Amino acid sequence: MMKLRWTNRSTDDLAAIYTYIAQNNPKNAKQWIDKLRRRARSAANSALIGRMVPEFGQADIREVFVDHYRIVYRVDKDGISILTVFEGHKLLNIPKLYV
Repeated sequence: MMKLRWTNRSTDDLAAIYTYIAQNNPKNAKQWIDKLRRRARSAANSALIGRMVPEFGQADIREVFVDHYRIVYRVDKDGISILTVFEGHKLLNIPKLYV
């Protein structure tokens, strides 16, 4: 099994998504976070299944989708590192130090 790492940024992203959804529906917020985490785990097991992120054009920076959310990750030798999770209508903003 490949390793799945979450950066501080990506865990902050999940917390913000949870907080936003929980304002109206805490149960639904938990379900969304669980769904995002499951998708990240599945990406770790097949790291190259995600598409290359168009904004970077690097083979090791990829993304998978859960409905309108983008999960952007870096492919490492032994797994993946989740860089950010955000709604697809927002602009991708990852400092170069993460990639």
